[in-house]
Amino acid sequence: MSASLARTGRHRQRYDENNFRLVSGCIPYRLTKNGKHVDKDNQIEVLMISSPNRSDLVFPKGGWEDDETVVEAACREALEEAGVRGILREIPLGVWEFRSKSRQDLCTLEGSCRGFMFALEVTEELDIWPEQKDRDRIWLNVKEAFRLCRYDWMRRALEEFLRVMEEQLKLEEEIVEASSIPVSDVAADCQVMATNCHVKPSNGQHHAFECYKLTLAHSSQKVATNMRHCF
Repeated sequence: MSASLARTGRHRQRYDENNFRLVSGCIPYRLTKNGKHVDKDNQIEVLMISSPNRSDLVFPKGGWEDDETVVEAACREALEEAGVRGILREIPLGVWEFRSKSRQDLCTLEGSCRGFMFALEVTEELDIWPEQKDRDRIWLNVKEAFRLCRYDWMRRALEEFLRVMEEQLKLEEEIVEASSIPVSDVAADCQVMATNCHVKPSNGQHHAFECYKLTLAHSSQKVATNMRHCF
């Protein structure tokens, strides 16, 4: 697979009303196969990349340009800098303000950035990617990632990522558990949800089953909402 070219220059760069450079990035992650219960220290690994000519590790991010959405920018940066594709959660983890490492004059606004960060579940790692010559990538568990975060805003983004992931993993576990419950066990619950069910008075079991399916579908929809595939 040949590597596409990374975007360079800032002629399409977006800035806000305060002249902050707008940046979009993501925390790429994958779930390990260790255990069935939510364990943020061992079940989740995050991908960090090296910075050119520096020893610190960062998450993929870069300028949000005027011909793309903030979500598209996050997907593009993940591909260019880390060589990964996946499923992006379109609701941002948050927005953080920081300064460009190349422009550290605290007496001016030059170098000020406002970064939108997202969670990206990695589904594909490319062998060749645009910035491969300048960056290494490494999978880390949560504790290691926290230890290696050089900047406070990165640690806060990682904390919010973990909070979101714990909620998502818990909901997914509840869906799996609910799918194994016999229909007869949910019939009583369906009685109080009758207004949301397709009721067939002649068949109570069918009534319970339809209600159960609606409840399960509603929970599954929560997990899938606002997810975007990055190609």
